[in-house]
Amino acid sequence: ASPVKWHMAHTTWFFETFLLKAVIPDYQPRFPQYNYLFNSYYNTIGERIARDKRGLLSRPSISEVWRYRQEIDARMEDWLANVDEATLAQYAPILVLGLNHEQQHQELILTDLKHAFASNPLRPIYRDREPDQSSTVTPLTWSRFGAGVREIGHHGDAFAFDNEGPRHSVYVQAFELANRPTTNREYLAFVNDGGYDRPEFWLSDGWAARKRLGWTSPLYWERANDEWSTMTLAGMIPLHLDEPVTHVSFYEADAFARWSDARLSTEAEWEIAATDRPIAGNFLESGRYHPAPMSLDEDGLIQMLGDVWEWTMSPYSAYPGYKPAAGALGEYNGKFMCNQMILRGGSCATPLSHIRTTYRNFFGPEARWQFSGIRLARF
Repeated sequence: ASPVKWHMAHTTWFFETFLLKAVIPDYQPRFPQYNYLFNSYYNTIGERIARDKRGLLSRPSISEVWRYRQEIDARMEDWLANVDEATLAQYAPILVLGLNHEQQHQELILTDLKHAFASNPLRPIYRDREPDQSSTVTPLTWSRFGAGVREIGHHGDAFAFDNEGPRHSVYVQAFELANRPTTNREYLAFVNDGGYDRPEFWLSDGWAARKRLGWTSPLYWERANDEWSTMTLAGMIPLHLDEPVTHVSFYEADAFARWSDARLSTEAEWEIAATDRPIAGNFLESGRYHPAPMSLDEDGLIQMLGDVWEWTMSPYSAYPGYKPAAGALGEYNGKFMCNQMILRGGSCATPLSHIRTTYRNFFGPEARWQFSGIRLARF
């Protein structure tokens, strides 16, 4: 996880590197060393500081990062105020990509800050909020979807990342999807049943990760005197049993699904089920920054969007006909299509205007610091 000021500088570096350097003749960066400090993973751009060393950057200070942002913002505003329409049309895709890239980092700032605060024995609070007093969770039920050929993937003129297309046909067998995400109460039953000590539920790599990393419960869960609590951006709070379980890896989600005599959905199944759902839910703008108990006002498939990213059983790979962009921006998504698993739906830290039912998030199967959760499926 990276410190907040690195995210602030990196998103600024993106505009400087991919726009200003391209459109301003003989552009001279004021801080050439920032190209090393704030490059994330673009091998085409050059060498960079190792990700696990970002937290050691005592300089530049946060005030220096703010000055950097202000300078690049001013240069961007000046360019936008004077650019001709043809040039703007040429570079508009990069500009819009940069804005969506910054939205991704708005989410990462919260998840990385939570990771840092949870690692601090003082357990700092980012923002207080009133605890939930009570809630009611409907019984888990199943929605049935018939077999057939369906289309998935982005289409239309609105923005989408390149990995969301091309739109294409897939054949799916008939399947059922749980009406809601798995709750803490349900996951706690798995824990209490010795789920973390029963290899029959775990993939081989998952079992090895569980042993190597010492997993006994989701990330941020803590047990004292038979009472469970969890770290949140509002500090340590008692575990709310009716909230969607979060901060579980793909391996844990898959093991829980097997223990439940079910499975995770494929990403095609998830998208087919979510296609007609409204883009609404518990997102970053709610200010909650934590999954919410389900609302009884919802019907059908509940909390498909927001609250927690939902692991699928699909590996992250290219859609038929996909081609990464030329040059350094081709590294944005395409080069990660290996050893990653797909998550869908957005979370309580995702900006509302950023999410789509075609959005393909991806992380390694051991990743737990994102707001990642579980929705069961079965044939």
